[in-house]
Amino acid sequence: MEFANKEYLLLLALIIPYIIWYVMFRKKSEPTLRMATTQSFRKAPRSWRVALMPLLPLLRVLAFVMLVLAMARPQLHDTTETRSVEGVDIMLVVDVSTSMLSKDLEPNRIEAARKVASEFISNRPDDQIGLTLFGGESFTQCPMTLDHAALLSMLNQVGTDYILQGRLDNGATAIGMGLASAINRLKSATAKSKVIILLTDGSNNMGEILPLKAAEIAKNEKIKVYTIGVGTNGTALTPAAIVGGQIQYLRLPVEIDTETLQSIADMTQGKFYRATNNEELKSIYQDIDSLEKSKFDVQTFVKTEDMFQKFIIGALLALLLEILLRITLFRRIP
Repeated sequence: MEFANKEYLLLLALIIPYIIWYVMFRKKSEPTLRMATTQSFRKAPRSWRVALMPLLPLLRVLAFVMLVLAMARPQLHDTTETRSVEGVDIMLVVDVSTSMLSKDLEPNRIEAARKVASEFISNRPDDQIGLTLFGGESFTQCPMTLDHAALLSMLNQVGTDYILQGRLDNGATAIGMGLASAINRLKSATAKSKVIILLTDGSNNMGEILPLKAAEIAKNEKIKVYTIGVGTNGTALTPAAIVGGQIQYLRLPVEIDTETLQSIADMTQGKFYRATNNEELKSIYQDIDSLEKSKFDVQTFVKTEDMFQKFIIGALLALLLEILLRITLFRRIP
């Protein structure tokens, strides 16, 4: 506990002259009764009231002390801590076209991507992270935030049902648009390190902005782009049609524009990855997690709680108790 106005504590010195006065002169000011001798009273037992008489001045002193302490403004402080943390502004850009339901990853590409992205977010509590989704067009599902609970909640809702609901164009992949949307979010970011993690299983075939043009913008904004091509080599069970509300799968060739993804990463000083199974996808996010570390100091500010109210209440209670005892148990006549 600390005192904001320590100078008021000097008033406690007034207790010393009060005690001296009480011991030396208090009895002289009390009413007296003249008697020839007090010999017969010397062996008389003292009542408990007489024994507790010093309690009254003690309560008065206690009230004074409490009042002075309240004037000195006692405060409780939480400890101030400066710690070194690692933080980066990150946008996750995820392909949600229907091909992401392909079953070459378990249980499918979109579920596998969602799981490893959730682990990635949970391992970086000091980062601002956002989420952009794209198919034939793109939109920001969650802007960059430190509220990772909200972000994870939104990420858990991610699926190809955006296509089925008509929110994004089916059969199309606008990598450039997804990348541009994420860049737009990172432009105003203040962190020294800005990163985009782009995950897709196809090739750009739609959108007003070409992927390499978006990569050039990212380069100018000093945004590093990590690209991930997800899908096995060869063929995979891929959604082909919806019949009676059920998705029909066919074994189709996996076509990922690795050349464009590699170029995007090279232009922005990022890195290109290929994930052909769940373990590779997990290790990719772990690798990116280890590469993107930016240390800075975070200071935890002191939280101050004033305690003077409790001391004022204590002073009032002590004073009221002293008055109550004086007019009841310790009442004197006259």
